[in-house]
Parts: sequence; structure tokens; C-alpha cells
Amino acid sequence: MKQQKVQSISENSGQNRPLWPVVFFTVLYILAAVVGALVNGNREFLVYIAIMLLLIGLVWKVHRTVVLSSAALWALSIWGCAHMAGGLLAVPAHWPVNMETPVLYNLWLIPGWLKYDQLVHAYGFGITTWVCWQGVRTALLKRTGHGTPTLGLMILVGAAGMGFGALNEVIEFGATLLLPETNVGGYRNTSLDLVANLIGATVAAVLIWCFEGRTSADR
Repeated sequence: MKQQKVQSISENSGQNRPLWPVVFFTVLYILAAVVGALVNGNREFLVYIAIMLLLIGLVWKVHRTVVLSSAALWALSIWGCAHMAGGLLAVPAHWPVNMETPVLYNLWLIPGWLKYDQLVHAYGFGITTWVCWQGVRTALLKRTGHGTPTLGLMILVGAAGMGFGALNEVIEFGATLLLPETNVGGYRNTSLDLVANLIGATVAAVLIWCFEGRTSADR
């Protein structure tokens, strides 16, 4: 019975679906980002692309172990695309960028309240929380045959998502020490990023608890 439940989860997660579309999409925007960074002389951004490639390798390793859902893989890839676009796509200087470098990351969607940067943070670390849950669920299914999202588990995966968000800020701080010019921002920007991470992780945990918990109860 336990083995059947594990197999059912794996099938529902989309392990039999072809991965080439998401791989093709990811490779395409990574190549575009490399070309864009070189054409614009933004060699510092090449460091971020290298980190991105490292993270892609890590996701592939996790996927081979956990078998992430097709939706999660696409969501992660879209996050990477949004990150690449944020650092490389220029916006008109008269748009609300608050005297910062006129790139998409610095664009205020709601002046004084919400930047494109924070939107990407909330989305990305919400997805990270979801991926963490898929890892925890797989481990529980293999050991107990049950993978119901309880309140305690949601607090755990939400904290994990925020922890990865904090690690991102540490990496960005390292970039400010190693690179002569970055687009990281100051203390207030870091604080807003952390708040966005909290919101994204919390929303993801609540959605998992509501929807997957209800699905588990119906079985």
C-alpha cells in the first residue's frame, strides 16, 4: 500500500512528462542573458549567470531524487527568467526607478511600496517553499506512506523558504564585496527583500495547507 501511494504521487507529479520543453526554455533565456551581458559590457552580471547555472544543477540533482512536479520545474524556470530580465532589461530613465540604475529590477510598480525586485522575491521564495514541501512530502511518503501537510510541516517548509531567501541576501552581500559595481541596493532594499520573502513563503505554505490538505482528506 505504501509503495502504491509513493508511485501515485510520482505519477501525479509529472515524472513521465517530457522535460525538454522546460529545458529548452531555460537554455534559451540563459543564452540570451549571456549575450545581453556581453553586449552591454555588464561583466558583473556574468557572475550571477554562473550562480544561476550552479542552481540549475542543484535543482536537477533534487529533481532526480524527489521527482519535482512539472509545474514546479516550470515555476522555477520562470523565476530564473524573471531574475535574468530584471538585471539586464533597461527601462526608460524617466520611469520610477528612484535615481537608481534604470533596469527592470529597480522599477517601482507601486512607488514607495513595491518594486519589481520584491515581486520576484515573493514569487521565487514562495516557489522555493513549494519545492521544499515536495521534498519533505516525498521523504514522508517513503518512510510512513503518508504526506499530509500539517500546520507544523507548513511552518517548517515556510521557514525553509525564508532561510533560502536569507541565504540569497548573504550571496548578494558577498557580491558587493567582490564586485566593483552591483545592483544589490542598500539596507532598506535588503529589508524589503526579506519581507517579500516572508510574504511569498507564507502564502505558499497556506496554499499548500489548504489545497493539498483537502486533497489528502478526500482520499
